Amino acid sequence: MNVKVGDILLMKKPHPCGSREFEVLRVGADFKIRCLGCSREVMVARSKAEKNIKEIKN
Repeated sequence: MNVKVGDILLMKKPHPCGSREFEVLRVGADFKIRCLGCSREVMVARSKAEKNIKEIKN
């Protein structure tokens, strides 16, 4: 999966705040993503994040 820093990810499951959109801050073995609803930053394992991505918006 081709995910770059700055992409907006639409996830299958929402964040507890209700938003499904996340901005990619860092890419590597883990993704660092920021929720666009509440601005919380989360580190997620790449394999887990890729399973949960529904759509990539640039």
